[in-house]
This record gives sequence, structure tokens and C-alpha cells, in this order.
Amino acid sequence: MHLAIRAVLFDLDGTLLDTLDDLAGAMNRVLAARGLPGHPVDAYRRFVGDGVAALVERALPASARTPEALASTTAALRDEYARSWAVRTRPYPGIPELLDALVARGLPLAVLSNKPHDAAAAMGTHFLARWPFVEVRGLRDGAPRKPDPAQALELAAALGAEPAACAFVGDSAVDVLTARRAGMRAVGVAWGFRGEDELREAGAEAVLHEPRELLALVDRYNLGSKANG
Repeated sequence: MHLAIRAVLFDLDGTLLDTLDDLAGAMNRVLAARGLPGHPVDAYRRFVGDGVAALVERALPASARTPEALASTTAALRDEYARSWAVRTRPYPGIPELLDALVARGLPLAVLSNKPHDAAAAMGTHFLARWPFVEVRGLRDGAPRKPDPAQALELAAALGAEPAACAFVGDSAVDVLTARRAGMRAVGVAWGFRGEDELREAGAEAVLHEPRELLALVDRYNLGSKANG
């Protein structure tokens, strides 16, 4: 029997916000400034999701991945992205309406991202201030990154819901694994960076193709829980 969904945690990039063009543009400008080749925007779908250091390592040519180059390029990307993260980034179509409906249902919301915390918080303020997110949390120094479940479990407590009553919604295997390790409902979104196959292979309980499908999933679980109660 499924428990009712009492709270929803979201990934940020590729789930709520389409950040790919700005991420790719910032990284490609950093590479160009170093005389290194850039990558097509679509290549960044595989580069992102594990934090900024992993993005830099994947984007750099193998011959350039010295510790010094990784550190300096990561710092440069942080600076460049801080200047350009809101040029083309927008919520995905249907996300504002989804958040309106979840709030109307009384469900508390939070965000957990592997993006550096300052950047995630700034995006939350810029794009998501209309909705009462309990917290928009990025990766902080010393904190484990997803798919470690520790941060997700902390946010569940902040949302006032036991993990099994939380849906964790994201676009990558990292998000699905985070949800499963935290004992949450693992919900994938096919409109994001990685696609349906990765989500299903990682063990997503459901894969959504449009934001409104999350409402149907929540309502189905919650009505079923009442019927069985």
C-alpha cells in the first residue's frame, strides 16, 4: 500500500528550471578563454548533475585535467556563471501551474540541488519566490552531495513529513538514487537533461512527461491512501 504524499522535494536544474543553455555558455566561454575547445549544448546534458567540479572535469580535455587546471577552471566557471545564470534560464513550461496546484493542495515544498548553495539560493529567490518553498538547498561545503540521502532526510524533517510520505522529483539517476536511499518515492521527469531510459534504469517508480502528471500521481496516491485508511 502506498502512503499518501505529504511533501515534495525537487531537484532544480533539469527539473524545475531549464538551465542548460546558461551552464553550457558559461563553461564554453571559460574553455575558450583558455584556448580549449568547447562543446555543443546537448553534450552538457551528460556533464551536469554531480556538482560544478564534476562538470569542469568532464568538459576539460583529458590532457588538461591536472589538479591545478581543475581548481583554476572551477573557480573561473563559478565566477562566469555568477554573471550569466539568468540570461536564458527559465522554469519549464507547466512548472508554475504545477507549483500553484501543489501549494493549493497544502503540500510543503523544498529543493535539493548539487549546484553550489549560493547559486541555488539565488535562483530560488529569482525564479521561485512566488511559492512558499520551505528551503532551496544547494551543495554546501562539507555536506554530502546527492545521491547521499543525508540532505534529503534533513529536508524531509524540515517539511514535517516522514521520508516514505515524500516524493523526490528529479531528472537524473542521481535524483532517483537519492530518493531510493532516503526511502522516498522516486519520481523522474523525462523533460529534463537525461531522459526516460536513465530514469527507469535507475529504478524510478514513475516517469513523468508533463508537469501536470505529478498532480495526477499525488492525487492517486492520496485518494488510494484514504480509501485504504
